[in-house]
Amino acid sequence: MSASEITRILESGQADAVERVMPLVYDELRAMAAAQLRHERVDHTLQPTALVHELYVKMAGSKAMDPQNRRHFFGMAASCIRQVLIDHARKGKAEKRGRDWARITLDTPVATADSSTVDVLSLNEALEALQAVDPRRARIVELRIFGGMTGDEIADHLDLSRTTISKEWRFARAWLTRALKE
Repeated sequence: MSASEITRILESGQADAVERVMPLVYDELRAMAAAQLRHERVDHTLQPTALVHELYVKMAGSKAMDPQNRRHFFGMAASCIRQVLIDHARKGKAEKRGRDWARITLDTPVATADSSTVDVLSLNEALEALQAVDPRRARIVELRIFGGMTGDEIADHLDLSRTTISKEWRFARAWLTRALKE
């Protein structure tokens, strides 16, 4: 289905717009979830289908979820994926006490040189700290890491230039690298 058709459904103002769009973008969401989970540890218990179903429950069950168009919908999906992964990691931490937490591999230089994985809970804490000082850069990181968006897609989503996104991403990546090392 085309982006304009999805946007038309979302702009209709109907209460069930998110529910109507979900089946239309299910394959894209599942691919997004699968790409994200490929960066998780090998024994991760959450599967792409389950992640998309959790995403659906969060988005369809929330009155606050009112995406205006396709790009806004996928931006909200990225935020929800982050929350599902964080909730899953917290649950695992509570259940496993003392074992490894859910880990997320970053395909970017945020990961330290001696490790290709970052604890998703540590990443979330660092993102929350970045959010407090620079919400836009924190959003760029969220869209890039949890939404799997490219620089061009983020620029389109946030109505910023590709150059601005590139500069903001470099700063945020450096900031997160320092925060995660601490």
